Amino acid sequence: MTGLALQLAAELFPRGVTQYAVGGVMVAAGIAVIYLGTAIIPGNSTFLETTLSYVSNLSRFNQPKYLASRDWRVVFALSIVAGAAVWGLLLDPGAFTTEVQPWRLFGGGILVGIGTRIGKGCTAGHGVCGLGSASRTSLVNVVLFVGVAIVTATVVAALGVTP
Repeated sequence: MTGLALQLAAELFPRGVTQYAVGGVMVAAGIAVIYLGTAIIPGNSTFLETTLSYVSNLSRFNQPKYLASRDWRVVFALSIVAGAAVWGLLLDPGAFTTEVQPWRLFGGGILVGIGTRIGKGCTAGHGVCGLGSASRTSLVNVVLFVGVAIVTATVVAALGVTP
């Protein structure tokens, strides 16, 4: 059983799991710091609305809850990008390349954005914070996130779509 699990892990993660483990610990630590410092469950699904409050006079973007949290949400989002950049540039040097066409990346990003608004949260909010606090709503959302991802990947692969 252990040999089969190791073989499967080697096939699924040919470059190892270290970067995923380190990233997971860093995300959890960042979320813990924000929660302990602000008592707010952090997530990035509200990032756009809070940052639009810097440049928009619309009441939707200038709600007190957005104004109060916009600064740390910007730092939170930038730290995610910075962490990936540090890993990619210093700890795992080499250019990141993909064969996925830019329009597909853009389309996928739009669909993910729509999904996070419909689901009222992102994977950080529901997957890390919500599951960690035993939220049934977050459990349902995470099951839906993963289920839709599995079905989508299976259908796309069956259709023969490649990057």
